[in-house]
Amino acid sequence: MQIFTKIFFLFFIFSTQVFGDEASNWLKKEIDVILDAYKNTNISNEVRFLMIEDTINYNFAGAGIAKFVSGEAWSKSNKDTKKKYIKLFKRHLALNIASMMKGYSNQSYQLINAKYDSKNKVSLIDMKIFNDTGELIVTWRVKKAKDRFFVIDFLVANISLVETKRSDFNSMLKTVNNNLNKFNKLLNDKNESSYNKLVN
Repeated sequence: MQIFTKIFFLFFIFSTQVFGDEASNWLKKEIDVILDAYKNTNISNEVRFLMIEDTINYNFAGAGIAKFVSGEAWSKSNKDTKKKYIKLFKRHLALNIASMMKGYSNQSYQLINAKYDSKNKVSLIDMKIFNDTGELIVTWRVKKAKDRFFVIDFLVANISLVETKRSDFNSMLKTVNNNLNKFNKLLNDKNESSYNKLVN
């Protein structure tokens, strides 16, 4: 981004710091909710997943991500099909994240960097996860809308979850000729299978 005046430059720096800090504080609270669910050994796998699902449904921009990853199939579908698809996608996303967290064993993490992309109005927050084998960097993309924050994507080793899902879904949608109604049946079956593996 071009900087035309010193005043604008100072304003940009100030905005970067404020948005980054506010988004980071919000993100840390939400991550801790999920991690606390895994630290609590007194709850069942099913209850743990439902806690995570609630957190993800509330804090991820699920509808926007779902629309993006469905590609051209979205525009060909009716309202009811889209509504069902969004619900299925949100559960699919929650199941994916819960599966990734299944091996969690009290690893520590630290938010190490935050910057604000003023062009796209997105905060980019780097999180370093420490484990027995080394360190892993996860970058969260957080956007503020209607006075609250939403996660719109995260990158693990520079690989975007959203872009990966778009590629995966594109392949699956081709098998049903981009018919979102038929795809919903595939996604529902996939969710059921993942859920049973996760909670049992």
